[in-house]
Amino acid sequence: MQKLLLVLFFTASVWAAAVQNKDGNRSDPEFVKQKQHLIQEYTASLSAIDNDIPADSVWMKNYSSYLTSIEVKNNLAEVRAKIAKLSKNNKYGQNIEELSALRSKENILSNQMLQLKGKDATPFAELLTPPEIGEIPPINNPLDIFTGYSFIKQLRNNHEDYIKQKERLTRLIELLKMKKGIYDNLIVLQKDKKTKDSLEALKKQLDRFTIALDTINITDSVYKKRIEVIEININKKIEEQIYKLIKIGIIVVSLFVLSFLIKLIIKKYITDNERFYTANKIITFTNFTLILLILFFNYIENVAYMVTILGFASAGIAIAMKDWFMSILGWLVIVFGGSIHVGDRIRVDMDGMMYIGDVLDISLLRMTILEDITLTSYHKNRRAGRIVFIPNNYVFTRMIANYTHHSLKTVWDGIDIIITFDSNHKKALNICKEITRKYSKGYTDITRKQLNKLRNNYSLKNTNVEPRIFSFIEPNGVVISSWYLTNAYGTLTLRSTISLEIVEEFNRAGDITIAYPTQKLYLEEV
Repeated sequence: MQKLLLVLFFTASVWAAAVQNKDGNRSDPEFVKQKQHLIQEYTASLSAIDNDIPADSVWMKNYSSYLTSIEVKNNLAEVRAKIAKLSKNNKYGQNIEELSALRSKENILSNQMLQLKGKDATPFAELLTPPEIGEIPPINNPLDIFTGYSFIKQLRNNHEDYIKQKERLTRLIELLKMKKGIYDNLIVLQKDKKTKDSLEALKKQLDRFTIALDTINITDSVYKKRIEVIEININKKIEEQIYKLIKIGIIVVSLFVLSFLIKLIIKKYITDNERFYTANKIITFTNFTLILLILFFNYIENVAYMVTILGFASAGIAIAMKDWFMSILGWLVIVFGGSIHVGDRIRVDMDGMMYIGDVLDISLLRMTILEDITLTSYHKNRRAGRIVFIPNNYVFTRMIANYTHHSLKTVWDGIDIIITFDSNHKKALNICKEITRKYSKGYTDITRKQLNKLRNNYSLKNTNVEPRIFSFIEPNGVVISSWYLTNAYGTLTLRSTISLEIVEEFNRAGDITIAYPTQKLYLEEV
């Protein structure tokens, strides 16, 4: 396009010089032919420039709205002047229909003015105004870093869009200047009213766009500096948060390393598994508590406000999560009350089932036990080895029995065996007593020492730890019930050993008969 215009301008110059040398003879056929040819070339160039201007150019549409607004404003002024003139001369009710038509036109033009409000004063106000920056987000914690970067990216995108608007306007002004140059040459060839009006309109349009470009350059400079200041402030706050996060990270890592070293030390000097587990839990809990406090006081600016909010929210949270809160309270009772420790053997009654096993872990919300093979498993559950999770709030609502509480490692177990009424009962009692005393002697001595320690915390009345043998009369014979102390973690093993030993001794004795459900049939001879 620019090359074409240069050729046209050169041709026009040559042609103008030729006109001067022909002594003003403009009726010459050659002269007329050249003139018509140049006019056609200029007209084609103007059409080409118009085609280069985008049909959806917001600048041209905005300027078109501006011209429409001026036209509507002038028409409205004319209509109102006519209405005023007719109303003044309408003394006898003449021209009523014309006044009515003018008033209708006035209403239509007034509505159009409302829709085009402000276009006649500032035609490019919306395009010249840069995008709103909006509220600058605060950078108070690490999560706000992403918000800050997102805000900066948004500002840059908005500024790029504003720059593109300026580039479109610059390109448009270049095209309009080309168009004006063509009109300047065209007016020399044909000085008709249409060409003059087009040139005057183009000059006004070019002046408007030039003023808009000057305005947008100044506005862009101010807008760019404002964005730069905002970016500097946000980046400074982001750097502060990053440094703060690094410091906290170093402290947290140091706490983890310190807790790890302490655990290694206590593992070296504490050989008891239960004490090591308790110490390990205390160190872990203390470590996480310190980390939470560090985070809390570093990222909560208004602690009093936070406490107030939590106070109002706690009621609803307590209702919605009452089981969790009860479990946490149960954890406090278990840990600080000392009723249950990791490694203890406990029994829990849950929903009609009884679970007996060893406590593997006591977390904030639940206890984890490993179900073992016990007499309960043999008689009722008929299965074992399951991992059972017991909510801590069960300490308030369920029956929980601890078989190994406070250093006790033994429990009483009993074996019942029925002998016939004609058996030697005293001999059977002595056999049971000797066998149970023989196999439970070690547990008896251990229990005696443990009960002596237990007296420091509890009031014990009966401290008899020797095996106890009882006899009861039942419909099928005499029941001998033998009770002895055994390891709480291995009751069935000793029970099986003692049971077989008693049966063997009874079978050796000739005057002891083990009773079992039998029937006797008496036949009489007739």
